[in-house]
Amino acid sequence: VSWGFSCLVGKDLLFDTDEDETTLLFNMKTLGISPQDLTTIVISHDHYDHTGGLLGVLKQNPRVKVYGLSNFSTSFKEKVRNFGVKLVEKDEFNQIAPGIYLTGELMASFGRGSLPEQSLIVKTDPGLVVITGCSHPGIVRILEKVKNNLKEPIYLVLGGFHLMEKAEGMIEIIVKEFHELGVKKVAPAHCTGEEAIGLFREEYKEDFLPVGVGKIIEV
Repeated sequence: VSWGFSCLVGKDLLFDTDEDETTLLFNMKTLGISPQDLTTIVISHDHYDHTGGLLGVLKQNPRVKVYGLSNFSTSFKEKVRNFGVKLVEKDEFNQIAPGIYLTGELMASFGRGSLPEQSLIVKTDPGLVVITGCSHPGIVRILEKVKNNLKEPIYLVLGGFHLMEKAEGMIEIIVKEFHELGVKKVAPAHCTGEEAIGLFREEYKEDFLPVGVGKIIEV
């Protein structure tokens, strides 16, 4: 277990890669997931806790396609390309496979600069599943972009909501906005923060899904 975040979608798409390759590869092996079976890796943003295990996967499977953003750091992109891996940089909302989309670049203020981030969307029978890395640009802003582009109901939002340092009143407003956006189920993790997770659990009741290492969600 580590602080990092990673989520397998289906059998061959990995969204983010934890904070180090030892932890990621151990957990993958424990769950019966082989790096060789992956065809696609999506990186939400190029912070260590989402990219740390990437090179470990690329060492075993340099055939995989990696989706990033053009404003990711030069050092990150060079490391990926040194493996001969195809790095795809699309900053606009785009479809990467049947029923699978990326929000494209959303910018967030970070320190004295800015941080690009993208999220993943999967079409399912009950509705859209939105998977976020850290939601630095704002979780509600991300969901609004999804709704504006796909105009379908959001069934589940899963991942880091980046609410650890938010005041309780602000978190309550965000929970209300989730309802206004029609979000049916939530699975907050990573940087969401215990207080925010508790408020989502209280508000969503049976539609709150607890998640952690090895958790499998079937939609």
